[in-house]
Amino acid sequence: MIQDPHTLYKLIILYMLNRVSFPLTKSQVGDFVLGKEYTNFLTLQQVISELIDTNLITATSMRNRTHLTITEEGKETLNFFGNRISDAIKKDIDSFFSEHEYALRNEVSVLANYYKSTSGEYEAHLIAKDRGITLVDITLSVPVEEVASSICDNWQKKNQDIYKYLIEQLF
Repeated sequence: MIQDPHTLYKLIILYMLNRVSFPLTKSQVGDFVLGKEYTNFLTLQQVISELIDTNLITATSMRNRTHLTITEEGKETLNFFGNRISDAIKKDIDSFFSEHEYALRNEVSVLANYYKSTSGEYEAHLIAKDRGITLVDITLSVPVEEVASSICDNWQKKNQDIYKYLIEQLF
């Protein structure tokens, strides 16, 4: 077994990110790691930062969520050291994904972000994906930041209805 707990936490995260075909949020990784009481919140954040700093994972922030993805270097590291994760921990991770994969995938498949454009307007960029394929990619320009923020929040709640409406109207 691994002597350094930080190394084990890193391998757990790499295993989790390698196990799925979509990014996981920091929150989703935390739900598992903290839920199983492998470590505490501060240590988890430190381990994630170290994985990013060493280019074993990448982090992309959108509004209030950070999406984590394993890199090729991370996959190689996991191939070399993945056998140091106990079978019990791997089973816990696999069970977590068996129970929650659909919800986890759905949570990271709907993206919304806004920014101030060069024209001074705010642009809400809305995306819905399924299995890595972009289904909808919409950018709406609005005059006020609060409206752009509201559009992003509503996209998270109503994207399926909006997608259905677009399909019905366009086909």
